[in-house]
Amino acid sequence: MPRATLSGPRFAIGVVCLLAAIDLLTCLTAPSARAANPDAIWHVVHDQCVTDMAANHRPAPCDAVDLAGGYAVLKDLHGATQLLLIPTDRITGIEAPQILAPGAKNYWQDAWAARPIFERRAGRTVPREDVALAINSKYGRSQNQLHIHIDCVKQGVRIALDAEQHLIGPNWADLNMDLAGHRFRARRLEAADLSGANLFQLLAQDPQARADMGGETLVVVGASFRGGKPGFVLLSDQANPLLGDIGHGEDLLDPTCGVLGRP
Repeated sequence: MPRATLSGPRFAIGVVCLLAAIDLLTCLTAPSARAANPDAIWHVVHDQCVTDMAANHRPAPCDAVDLAGGYAVLKDLHGATQLLLIPTDRITGIEAPQILAPGAKNYWQDAWAARPIFERRAGRTVPREDVALAINSKYGRSQNQLHIHIDCVKQGVRIALDAEQHLIGPNWADLNMDLAGHRFRARRLEAADLSGANLFQLLAQDPQARADMGGETLVVVGASFRGGKPGFVLLSDQANPLLGDIGHGEDLLDPTCGVLGRP
């Protein structure tokens, strides 16, 4: 029997198969795989960002890691500016009991404080009224690790909220118009930042929300109220998958940052 050699049809077929396997591995590690794997961002943050920060004082592939604060900031797959604020502890999502516990970590303030990273990606200073934070319901998310989206608010949403601002009070109430095709509840919060309020707990003050936190989406839009008082408009929506509402508050964000216009 002739000795096998590294040439001929069998070798060519083997090379093709090897290249196909490499392509498959590349696909599994590409950004699209992150969307398909519900634990992808957890593994990126826990296995890569935190490990790199602890060993080398670099947050790669995250934009930032605060080991003492217990969170990381990671570029989202969508758009040029959108970021994700992700706990370095294992927390499933908006339904997790840890976020309502006394003394719970205030991830919303961490997300708001990450605006300088967002502005570097935007290439300019972004007014607070143009910035929005959002967390999707358990029906509207692709990842089973709590993450807060940071991006520009849609221009139409900002215009609508500005028009209705005088009707938005300190308690949860239905808006008079739809946003992204859904009727959100809204309340105002007068504060320069979010350090003094646990927004998950404020949401849970609404009996409807507390009964099914997993079905809730929460969006926070920066605002300036009458007299120049800084604050926020909080928006919540209860998902109803049977009616096509999956609680996707991220719909109020704009990864193109059209609200900023041209640089």
